[in-house]
Amino acid sequence: MNNALAKLGACANVTSLKSALHMICAEYGAVDRLEILTARQGGKHQALCFLRMQSPEQEQHIMNSLGVGRFAGDLVVVVDLKSQAANSSGAFSGIQA
Repeated sequence: MNNALAKLGACANVTSLKSALHMICAEYGAVDRLEILTARQGGKHQALCFLRMQSPEQEQHIMNSLGVGRFAGDLVVVVDLKSQAANSSGAFSGIQA
């Protein structure tokens, strides 16, 4: 994983994760859509970040530069979060931006 993406796990909450993703992607263009889903499984807290850029060229550049993959047409980044970053009220939640 790219060093910039590896640092995302240090985000204290989903709001800071969203901000960090926007900053990382800003080098490649504007984020058109970002959806973050959090899950807790086996004591591990993760965030699944689905994003779309304004152009396919920007998305391809992110894929090449950061090693980001695709799922169902979106770019996807999986982030292992600190325990306090997960939603304590349930095992799964979603936030759109």
